[in-house]
Amino acid sequence: MTQTRPPAEVPAPARPWHATQAPPRPKALTTVVATASSVIALTLLVAVGEWSHQVLLIPPLAASMALIAGASQTPLGQPRSVIGGQLVSALTGFLVLAVLGQGVWSSGLAGGLALGAMLLLRVAHSPAAATAVIVAATAPSAGPFLALLAAATVLLVLVGLVGNRVNRQAYPVYWW
Repeated sequence: MTQTRPPAEVPAPARPWHATQAPPRPKALTTVVATASSVIALTLLVAVGEWSHQVLLIPPLAASMALIAGASQTPLGQPRSVIGGQLVSALTGFLVLAVLGQGVWSSGLAGGLALGAMLLLRVAHSPAAATAVIVAATAPSAGPFLALLAAATVLLVLVGLVGNRVNRQAYPVYWW
């Protein structure tokens, strides 16, 4: 008597290499409002900087605004993380600057330590690590830099509030 085996299950076809799990493209209006919010916020920083004869627009703040306008539902885009992360990172940069002085090695250390400090304080904001690098590389005056950074991040969050309201996005997801 011959035994018959049950038929082997045919494996499901593998997903083609070109298939994606990326999120869908946002609606056109969402993209337009997010872009306009970013342009308004960043040019406001330039205008206030020109008026006050200070540099307010630094690259990490452009990245911060991209998160506020384009990824507002993520923890990295919340006001707590934007404002807190930027200030914690700047303070970390000033601490490294005080101990080791200005330079590229100090900058690398400051960027890495800033991430650790932000994680410990629950204010992770990836663009802010670059702020620590800028502080250790350029050695700005602490008082004015911190005051301007605080004002700039608050301005970004305020513009983000308006833009996200126009887009009917609940922002912030949480404040603190």
